[in-house]
Amino acid sequence: MAAAKKKKAKKKAQTRSRKKVLLIEDDTFLSGMYIAKLGMENFEVLLAADGKEGIDMAKKEKPDLILLDLILPVIDGYGVLEALKRSRVLSSVPVILLTNLNERENIDRAMKYNVVDYLVKAHFMPSEVIKKIKRVININN
Repeated sequence: MAAAKKKKAKKKAQTRSRKKVLLIEDDTFLSGMYIAKLGMENFEVLLAADGKEGIDMAKKEKPDLILLDLILPVIDGYGVLEALKRSRVLSSVPVILLTNLNERENIDRAMKYNVVDYLVKAHFMPSEVIKKIKRVININN
């Protein structure tokens, strides 16, 4: 009986300490893959399929980190970055860009918003992206 209580308490503590990652990505294959991989690493994963939904979800959920694509419907990634920058609550949330745009002008424009990393999808394996997420929110690998 005592072992069952300890196990239940440990599970409750793990649930409370799970870091929340908001994934703003319209590609269903990629988002499904990242939801699965991040879930296996004990992250709570929230998904928004467009920029407006992402902004609304960020305001409501206050994630520990945002993983953001730049090419999005409704409001693009730059619009999301601008909205985050204007928000007193969300301006301190770290953002990692995960996009297909690899031109210098896009990288320079995005870095003006103080994103913590700019990753080109084709150049990074999901496991590498997860390591970067852990590093940014200080989780031991």
